[in-house]
Amino acid sequence: MLCHDTELPRRTTLSAPTPLLQSHPLRSSLNDEAHARPPAAIPSPARLSTLALLCEPGAPGQREALARLAAELGLPAPEANAGHYQGSNGTLTLRWSLHTEFVRLTVIVPGAGSGGFDDTALDAVPAALLSALLGDVLVAAHALLLADDDALPAAPRAIAARWFAGHELIGAELGDGNGVAYTDLRLHPDARLAVGFSRFVLVDRRMGPRQSGRMLQRLFEIETYRMLALLALPLAKQQMARLDELGIALKAVTARLNAADSRDDTLLAEFSALSAELENLVAQTQYRFSASHAYYQLIERRIGELRERRIGGLQPFCEFVEHRLAPAMDTCLTVTRRQDRLTARLQRATALLRTRVEVEGEVQNRALLASMDRRAGLQLRLQETVEGLSVGVLTYYAVGLVGYAAKAAKAAGLHLNAELITGAAIAPVAFAVWWGMRQVRRRLGHA
Repeated sequence: MLCHDTELPRRTTLSAPTPLLQSHPLRSSLNDEAHARPPAAIPSPARLSTLALLCEPGAPGQREALARLAAELGLPAPEANAGHYQGSNGTLTLRWSLHTEFVRLTVIVPGAGSGGFDDTALDAVPAALLSALLGDVLVAAHALLLADDDALPAAPRAIAARWFAGHELIGAELGDGNGVAYTDLRLHPDARLAVGFSRFVLVDRRMGPRQSGRMLQRLFEIETYRMLALLALPLAKQQMARLDELGIALKAVTARLNAADSRDDTLLAEFSALSAELENLVAQTQYRFSASHAYYQLIERRIGELRERRIGGLQPFCEFVEHRLAPAMDTCLTVTRRQDRLTARLQRATALLRTRVEVEGEVQNRALLASMDRRAGLQLRLQETVEGLSVGVLTYYAVGLVGYAAKAAKAAGLHLNAELITGAAIAPVAFAVWWGMRQVRRRLGHA
């Protein structure tokens, strides 16, 4: 029973508690990196098409092109600074992701359609929108995600005849046997692209939507990274011949180091020209080769994530990469090593020339010092001769003063023989002058 005069507790408005700790400014964005570009959940059957378009660093205009594409397709607008995007309008799903040097665009349409590649996911995108995409297409692929049923052919030869124009297949069981993937990695005709599209077929045995989406994303990434890694191969082949020419030229210049008629300034100019050209070659390939190595590592990682099982009579993805892509990467690595060896040879030859120039400089300095010593000796002998003459001159004047003094004394009435006194003063005056100059020279030598 409540008393009416009992004072009820007042309601207070709760405010947000003050945080006890301060977060790093990048904590949220760094945490979201773990969830960046998540794979789509794709129920089978479905059709997919993917494009990888090369773009400049910074991707000028790519986000604006995505915004126009999403608006035309009736999809939600992407965020202003988004690095990846996924939107759906019930008919199709559009996935977009921005990478360092390319943009990937993937269209997903549910249903198998005709069950082949006559109707693809890109049919849902108007041709005018496709032509407005920015960048050159490096990778273009269509994929079929099919449910496992009795209508699917079981023999690889029948699969190749139905979807891959009878070409030799590459394929394996994926996800520990939960799915099967097939491709021939050839370009098949398509009206949208002059050189055609690649084709993939993924059979869903027990994968489910999420695993199917992950496997398809890995297959697309393997194809994209394979093409990006191979971008370095034409550059490596082109530089092979030029490195041979530089090696021969360096050998010829180095052989002239011991020639008697060789000039150091001419050799140095030739070494500098070779070094400048080699540095230019290294600058042309350094980024591409390092990027190809990084892409190759990503391919190996994605293939490991497929968890393949061999299908009898088919080459799995790991073997194809090992047999076809690894030699190309070894070629790029060989070019890099040849560049390093040629650079080291140039440095050694230049150091040898520099050492020779320094030795010749020391010889010239030694000859110059010897010449200076000879001149100093001549100056010393000349100085001694001058000192001897100075003793005579000073003695002459001093004795003259003594003679004048004797004559003055005689004129004053003193009985002196001025000539005798003058003659007798020569020896002591000369000795006094010589001893005085010797003392001065000694003091100057100790100063």
